[in-house]
Amino acid sequence: MNKLAIFVGKSVIAFSKAFNLGSGSTWPGHIVLKFNPEFIEKTLKKSKTTIILIAGTNGKTTTAKLLKSILEESNKTVFHNQSGANLLNGLASAIVSEVNLSGYINKNYAIFEVDENTLPSALDKFLPDYLIVLNLFRDQLDRYGEIDKIAKNWKKSFEKLPASTTLILNADDPLVSFLSENLSSKMFFFGLNDDKYKINSKQNAADSIYCLYCGNKLSYKATFFSHIGDWQCTKCLHKRQKLDLSEIFTSPLKGTYNAYNVLAASLTAKKIGIKDEVIKKSVLSFKPAFGRQEIISIKGKEIQIFLSKNPTSFNESLRTIKSLNGKNVLIVLNDRIPDGRDISWIWDTDIENLFTGDEKIVVSGDRAYDLALRIKYAGFKNFSVEPVLKKAVYKILANSEKQIFVLPTYSAMLETRKILTGKKIL
Repeated sequence: MNKLAIFVGKSVIAFSKAFNLGSGSTWPGHIVLKFNPEFIEKTLKKSKTTIILIAGTNGKTTTAKLLKSILEESNKTVFHNQSGANLLNGLASAIVSEVNLSGYINKNYAIFEVDENTLPSALDKFLPDYLIVLNLFRDQLDRYGEIDKIAKNWKKSFEKLPASTTLILNADDPLVSFLSENLSSKMFFFGLNDDKYKINSKQNAADSIYCLYCGNKLSYKATFFSHIGDWQCTKCLHKRQKLDLSEIFTSPLKGTYNAYNVLAASLTAKKIGIKDEVIKKSVLSFKPAFGRQEIISIKGKEIQIFLSKNPTSFNESLRTIKSLNGKNVLIVLNDRIPDGRDISWIWDTDIENLFTGDEKIVVSGDRAYDLALRIKYAGFKNFSVEPVLKKAVYKILANSEKQIFVLPTYSAMLETRKILTGKKIL
């Protein structure tokens, strides 16, 4: 049964690639799991591959690709569900692409990024050697619910982890720190100590301002973005954990959120045993994953895509673009299943503080007029609405100088890339 499932899965991948229908990153896994619901756990158990799981709302794909680059620089063989297909069928598809017909994976490491709701299910199926937790933010409320609910569900799963699993945790996120209590696993923490990342303004998109232990409002010595920072509870005295890594290697990636991605990948690599000079070399030469500050060149113009799928990622994208003096911006808002049907989050963004007013803004997507209303209420007039994305892309290309920034939700990012490159990702 397993050999047949693998053969069919590999055939679907080959067919998808041959006819430019996508990379075969979801349907092969879906089909294989229909043939054999235990395909993932049985295949991983049979192989000697070290498993690294990456969870969090923002930064999974960039962190995964960074870590993959570091490991490959150390002459390790690695595979990764690199298209961002992070449900169980995406994990199964990645495994199908690497496994041989005997059901064995001949790679040193497997890096899986996992959807917030999928993480407990994944941990029920297999135990990772390393589990990286980046952050928790509000995202797709119609699917996930509030983040304190997700944190508590994760906590139950984490309590079952054995001592053989090493946890790499973001100490600056109080929700992630909450997960570290009463575990038998080895734990290491990363976070920021550099004052250059501190912000002074209050943010509407701060998602976790109350202590999950006692319900008291948290106090911050420093805030880096949203609810991420050097925090403490003045009532129950829980506070940010001691940092095992806060020094960041120079990186081509911009933005505070990418500083955390570099820290997460670097700390994991250190605990695996990779030398600092190898980590530094890999980080310096790193090229962003698709849609995550990826640059696409067309007719002498550079289009840089910043996936912006929730209040926090949107705010940080705008903050980074502002620091780069970006003036030509295309914002694309969809409300499809990968994006979340609830788009009320746009009212929790800090558009008023992050746009300067002299940008050329084009608004597009399924919910273009909702976004236009949000921008109008922010007090800006220099923007135009073009609901048809292809027309919007052509419009900003025609009316902009060399540098263009695109802020799309997830499905919009895939659609934008297809328009610009002529290729599908999924």
